[in-house]
Amino acid sequence: MPQASVIVVGNEKGGAGKSTIAIHTAVALLHGGAQVAVIDLDLRQQSTAHFFANRRAWLSANGASAPLPQEFAIPLGEDASARFEAAFAEASQGADFILIDTPGSDTAVSRAAHAKADLIVTPMNDSFVDFDMLGVVDPVTLELKRHSLYSETVWECRKQRAALDRKMIDWVVLRNRLAPTEARNRRRLDERVVALSRKVGFRVGPGLRDRVIYRELFPFGLTIADLSPAIRPVSMSLQHVAARQELRALMGALGLSGFAEVQPIAAE
Repeated sequence: MPQASVIVVGNEKGGAGKSTIAIHTAVALLHGGAQVAVIDLDLRQQSTAHFFANRRAWLSANGASAPLPQEFAIPLGEDASARFEAAFAEASQGADFILIDTPGSDTAVSRAAHAKADLIVTPMNDSFVDFDMLGVVDPVTLELKRHSLYSETVWECRKQRAALDRKMIDWVVLRNRLAPTEARNRRRLDERVVALSRKVGFRVGPGLRDRVIYRELFPFGLTIADLSPAIRPVSMSLQHVAARQELRALMGALGLSGFAEVQPIAAE
């Protein structure tokens, strides 16, 4: 059997939108016909696990049908690393993709997940606060000085993976929640992100804007990829169409455009 492709959504800073990216990527893959296994390693918050629990409940209550992943829970405890290894081994048996959502902190189980990745996806907000986890800038000139904590983690995992099976982990940094204003700050940040990408070897792609639709569908366990005449828990607008285009662009940036062929939705 072909080996499952492992996607790790990671960033050691909380609030960067990891779970939002994880659930949208997983659901888009499901709608593209892939068998998806989901492992939520944010053992305290469990946003991704809660999303899919909401999904099952909403679909059941409304007599609706939508694709579901295979889910693996990793309960809190001292044996989290061992439980992760067992879950990963089980997930590898029948999945096309294993998607792992990681916590906003440096943990042993998170590092183990990163080392197994074929693709690491790192969302970052449009801010030097988020960039600080990737690279350090001079406080006077704002010139890039060196890579930072999370970049070092990914670098070590890449070396570990290359030594193990001679595979190179692909790394994509997503510019997430872009603000419509602050053009000067964005230009400065763009320049530092590009400079750092050349130093440590990641690709830069578009993330998801800060839209209400991404938040208001979460309680139902739904995403914009699910919306259809049969599944429509909220009123539709042109913003929903734009959000779906963003999801297509995101999947393209991750090299997964073949799983983003969802039908457009008409605005009301």
